[in-house]
Amino acid sequence: MKPITRRQALQLGALGGLGVVIGGIGLSQTGLPWGRAMADGELLIEPEVLRSSGGLLQVDLVAARRELTIAGRQVHALTYGGMVPGRTWRVRPGDSIEVQLRNELDTPTNLHTHGLQVSPAGNGDNPFLSIDPGQSFDYRFTLPEDHPPGVFWYHPHRHGSVADQIFGGLYGALIVEDGHMPISRERVLVVSDISLTPGGQIAAASGADVMMGREGDLLLVNGQHRPHMSARPGEQERWRVINACTSRYLRLALPGQRLELLGIDGGHEQAPPEVREVLLAPGNRADLLVSMSAGSGEFQTLGYDRGGMGMMGGQNLSGPETIATLTVAGQEVAAPGAALERPSVRDLREQPVARQREITFTMGMGMMMGGGGSMMDFGFDGRAFDMDRVDQHVAAGAVEEWLITNPTPMDHPFHLHIWPMQVIEAGGQPVSEPTWRDVINVPAQDGVRVLVDFARHPGRSVYHCHILDHEDAGMMATVDVA
Repeated sequence: MKPITRRQALQLGALGGLGVVIGGIGLSQTGLPWGRAMADGELLIEPEVLRSSGGLLQVDLVAARRELTIAGRQVHALTYGGMVPGRTWRVRPGDSIEVQLRNELDTPTNLHTHGLQVSPAGNGDNPFLSIDPGQSFDYRFTLPEDHPPGVFWYHPHRHGSVADQIFGGLYGALIVEDGHMPISRERVLVVSDISLTPGGQIAAASGADVMMGREGDLLLVNGQHRPHMSARPGEQERWRVINACTSRYLRLALPGQRLELLGIDGGHEQAPPEVREVLLAPGNRADLLVSMSAGSGEFQTLGYDRGGMGMMGGQNLSGPETIATLTVAGQEVAAPGAALERPSVRDLREQPVARQREITFTMGMGMMMGGGGSMMDFGFDGRAFDMDRVDQHVAAGAVEEWLITNPTPMDHPFHLHIWPMQVIEAGGQPVSEPTWRDVINVPAQDGVRVLVDFARHPGRSVYHCHILDHEDAGMMATVDVA
C-alpha cells in the first residue's frame, strides 16, 4: 500500500485520528548509554488499581524520588506511591475523588486530572496551586452525573517543572467507566519515554530539548521497555492507551490484528470503525477493541514527522519503535457477545455561538538578559504565559467558536483544561461527525476550528501546548469563565 503523505498525516493528526497501513518501515534499535536493554521480553505488568466505592475514591498520593528497576537498570525515578506509572484510578460518572497529595520531592508540584470536566476552583483541578516540598494538600474532584466515560490520566501541572516531573515518572491512568462490555480482558497501557545517565539518573533537558521538545532514549509502556503480551485466538481485548510522553507523537499499529476505535480522549465513536493505525499527540488517549488472530507481532509506533525549525535547522522525528511484543496462540475461543452500547454524542453545532476568537501559537527568537545571546520565545498571540494575567474572559454558559492557528514550522498539540472542545474544521475541511477532544494536534502552517462548551464549571484555568517543554517555556495562557 502506498505510504501516507506528510500532509495526510497532518490532517489526520488534527483529530488525534486514524490513518492507513504503513508498509515496510524498519524499526530502529534504541541507542542507550549501556547498550541494549537487558529486560526486553519480560511479561507486561499493569498498574495496580484503586476503584471508587459508594461514589467516592480516596487516594493517598505520595510524590517522591525512589530507586526502581527500568529496562534492567537501577533508576532514580520520580514516582507516585513508589511506582511508575502510579496506580490506575477507576471511577464512574457522578463520583468524587479525594486526594491527599504529599510532596516528598525537592521541588514544588501539584496535580492535574487531565481531561476531567470538573471545577478548576479552590481545591479542584486548579493549575495555579503550588505544593512545596514537605507539604501536603487535599484535593477534591467531583464528576458530573453525565460525565463522559473514557480514558483520562493524572499528572503534575506546576508551571516551570511539568516536563521534568512527567519525564521523570509522575503520571497515572484514570478511567471513567461505562456500562459492561463483554470482552476477554482489558489492558491499561501507559506509554511514556525517558532518558537516563549511565548512573541511572534522569537526564536533564538541554536547550535544544526545550526548543524542539525532548524525546527520551527509552520508550516505555507501564514503565517497562518492550515487554511481552500473550492472548488466545478469538479473544477480544479492550486496550486503554495513554500517550504520557512529554513530546513524542505515537502512530500506533498492531499488524496482524483487528483494531476498532471506540474513542479518543473523552470522545466516542457511534459506529466504531476498523482502523489500521491511530495517531496520538502527546496527552491524547485511545480506547481500542482488539480482536485476536493467531500469530506473533509487535505493538508499534510507526514514526511521525512533527516538523522542525526551518532555516534554523533541527527536525522533530518521533521515530518508529517497538512498544511491546504480542503472541496469540493456543486453542481458539469463542468471541464474547454483543458490543458495548455507545453513549449518545452531543453536537454543539445545534446551539448558537456567543463569540468567535482566534488563538495563535507563537514562537520567535528573543534576546537573553544582559545581551548574552538569544533564546526561543514561546507563547500565544505574541505573549508568554503570565499567571497574573487573564488572556480570555468568557461568559459562563456560553458556546464559543475558537480558531486555533499555528503559523510555526512544527506541530503543536492544543490542550484546554476543564471545558470540552468539539472539532468542526481541520485542514480547511469541515468535520461531519461530532468529534470531541481535549488535546487537538494543530499541524504546522495550519489551523483547527472548534466549538467550546462553557456550560459548567466557572472559574479560571489554562490552555497550552502539550509539548510540555514548550508549555514550561511560556506556551500557555489563562481563561476565566464567569
